[in-house]
Amino acid sequence: MTINAVRTPDERFADIPDFDYPVHYAEDLPGYEGLRAAWIDEGARDADRTFLCLHGEPSWSFLYRRMMPVFLESGARVVAPDFFGFGRSDKPTELDDYTFDFHRNYILALVERLDLKNITLVVQDWGGLIGLTLPVDDAFKARLSRLIVMNTGLGLGRTPGDGFNAWKEFALNTPEFKTGQIIASGTPHLTEQEIAAYDAPFPDATYQAGARKFPALVPVSPEMDGVEVSTQAAVFWKDEWQGDSFMAIGDADPVLGPPAMLKLQKLINGCPAPMMIEGGGHFVQEWGEPIARAALEAFGDV
Repeated sequence: MTINAVRTPDERFADIPDFDYPVHYAEDLPGYEGLRAAWIDEGARDADRTFLCLHGEPSWSFLYRRMMPVFLESGARVVAPDFFGFGRSDKPTELDDYTFDFHRNYILALVERLDLKNITLVVQDWGGLIGLTLPVDDAFKARLSRLIVMNTGLGLGRTPGDGFNAWKEFALNTPEFKTGQIIASGTPHLTEQEIAAYDAPFPDATYQAGARKFPALVPVSPEMDGVEVSTQAAVFWKDEWQGDSFMAIGDADPVLGPPAMLKLQKLINGCPAPMMIEGGGHFVQEWGEPIARAALEAFGDV
């Protein structure tokens, strides 16, 4: 099946601040032939640890620019993909092209392509909704060793509440979907250049189908795609997980703040008390340097 997609011109990314990493591309991932995937891959390929950093909605790998240097300083490899529809990856133009498995299988295919080992999974928002389900796949489970989890959850077929419902409706139907302003609204310290960097992937509305559709894909009722694998993932994290975990919570997040995250902490076997980021919004990676340093210290990487 041919998927119609658009590709953000490279010049849109010419002035991205503090994110001057070479970009890697592939157009032949199994199941995604003809769609160009983009990711950052820094550090030695034979490093003994790999940090796999998964962004959410409506951001892109740029969100990890405050954390990646800390991980790299520790001698690790860092891989930060852009989901299709976001960042430098191609953007299918039809809402119906985006599904839970479309995104999930992409990450599994990329991990297999890059042969990532001893993975520290770093997730937030949709990065967690997808990322936390990856260990249901046995091949990924064998590659996973640690978890850093921030302001996210599992899609177990229950609604997060009225705030989320309003956000879903806004994303699908608002005439102007201004990504940079959406992220800045809960992240007051962003500069104008950083806000522009969040707008960069989306020259116009043609490029925004993925950003508009992602909220509608959250598995909030039992019949939705993703509920079954998320339920299996919950069993994994509760009953099988033996690795080290680190949780950070932006306490000003109105939907996925402390109440939701503390429930998730109880689910994840052995997850210690979380690091609370006072005043931290939903996009808590924007407070990311101290989070990354605290995680490395907790893991004994320093």
